[in-house]
Amino acid sequence: MQFASVRIITADVARLVAFYERVLGVPATWATEHFAELRTDGATLAIAGTATVPMFAPGSARPAANHSAIVEFHVEDVDRVHKELGDTLTDVVNGPATMPWGNRSLLFRDPDGNLVNFFTR
Repeated sequence: MQFASVRIITADVARLVAFYERVLGVPATWATEHFAELRTDGATLAIAGTATVPMFAPGSARPAANHSAIVEFHVEDVDRVHKELGDTLTDVVNGPATMPWGNRSLLFRDPDGNLVNFFTR
């Protein structure tokens, strides 16, 4: 088995893709107007519109309803990335801080309210 991606369902694909293109610094690859992927060295973040949900199972996923998962990205320097992103991050949950296990972490929410963690070991 090989890990493929994390998929976020959203009501506004273009908005969420634009946000992640900015914070990740990578361009999205669009398959359709309802689906795009952002590929990083370690993982792929897929963003899909609500129109794709019935293809799997109607009602199986709801946009902006995540209260348990954190999407994490390893970055070279959390403090530098935090400064560079400036006003892009409008909902910072926890500014750069050193965690008890040693990682330096920046926790914020994307425009749909999903938690995102940028960390440096």
